[in-house]
Amino acid sequence: MTLIADILVALIALLHVYIMVLEMVLWTRPAGLRAFSNTPEKAQATAVLAANQGLYNGFLAAGLAFGLFYVPLFGDAAAALHIKSFFLACIAIAGLYGAATAARKILYIQTLPAVLALLLLWL
Repeated sequence: MTLIADILVALIALLHVYIMVLEMVLWTRPAGLRAFSNTPEKAQATAVLAANQGLYNGFLAAGLAFGLFYVPLFGDAAAALHIKSFFLACIAIAGLYGAATAARKILYIQTLPAVLALLLLWL
């Protein structure tokens, strides 16, 4: 079960790296416009805000990666569990807020995978 949970955590980390790239690099380009249903004008006006948001997604991905590599580096499985749990909880909460304020699809893209990973980690 731990391996499956860690694979899901890794996939969620990769998802947040992808979101970071979309928000920081591709926000005003066709891929970013499609992903966030933006017009070029709206994207240009919000590019700095999106880049800031992208940076936070990068920090979430880095936190999950740190949790995944903690055991091989330091040998403390309990600490690794708590690190991964903290960052997954942050992602789930951010997803709830995003689903309530921005787009309902965030609930399925961000919140549900994080909650599933949390459940698998703690089983």
